[in-house]
Amino acid sequence: MRWLGLGAAAAVALALAIVLGPTHVAWSALGSSEIVRSLRLPRAILAFLVGGALGMAGAALQALVRNPLADPFLLGLSGGAGLGAVLAIALHLGGPWILPLAAFVGALAAMALVYRVGLVGGAELDPRVLILAGVAVGAFAGAVTTAIVSLASAADLRNALLWLWGGLSGASWDAVLVVCVYVPLPLGVLLAAARSLDLLALGEEPARFLGADVDRVRRRVYVAASLLTAAAVAVSGVVGFVGLIVPHAMRALWGHQHRALLPAAFVGGGTLLTLADTVARVAVAPRELPVGIVTALVGVPVFALLMRRWTAR
Repeated sequence: MRWLGLGAAAAVALALAIVLGPTHVAWSALGSSEIVRSLRLPRAILAFLVGGALGMAGAALQALVRNPLADPFLLGLSGGAGLGAVLAIALHLGGPWILPLAAFVGALAAMALVYRVGLVGGAELDPRVLILAGVAVGAFAGAVTTAIVSLASAADLRNALLWLWGGLSGASWDAVLVVCVYVPLPLGVLLAAARSLDLLALGEEPARFLGADVDRVRRRVYVAASLLTAAAVAVSGVVGFVGLIVPHAMRALWGHQHRALLPAAFVGGGTLLTLADTVARVAVAPRELPVGIVTALVGVPVFALLMRRWTAR
């Protein structure tokens, strides 16, 4: 019944994304409308894939570092992606794929740097150091980004700020195809690590005693979750709170077993971002809000409610 309800919510979110928009399309013309085929449908699918990737990455990272406040952007990935994108905007690099590529490269650079710092004192990946390294790398990248934005022209400043708040206005079938080709591998890695994540939740020593290769699991989960986040950020900009609140909400419904939690977080994250993007498109039509603002407005009170319930137990 829970899966049926979650599937129904996802279907409703996708339907609303296709039906609603700043331009009215008659019900009888939905199937033949070029607006629906070329704009709304690929945007709805891309929003669902990006939200799903962020939701699953957040659930995996919270288990990895054993910290309920962990999310995909805590580990410096958003700072690296933002720096790469702002550099591309400031340098006036042309081409439709230059900005996503620059953001992806920036996120990968931040991932590599945080990973290297996380290997403190040897070959073991320390989750505590990983969080500290992510915060430091994110702060450094944010400072450099702010310096570049402060020196940019007015047009570049607006473009940079809009990207940093996230948005899917550049969605296309090409972007959907790229994400569909790229995402399955890291998704498969995380799903295959579900049982190991359950063991890690018990603690490092119990996990080792029960047969988990803790160091290998940590490396694989960190890299896979980071790659998912990098792909999502590259096509959508920085969209916060999805990877933070969705795992908590799904954990309240599905429990702590990651075999069910990870796919639930994917569907829940996709549903949330699809609804948020629909609101961003129609709330102030014909203008459009950055979707990151909508997720923040929804995410902050929801997270406060979840934290209240969590601390009350």
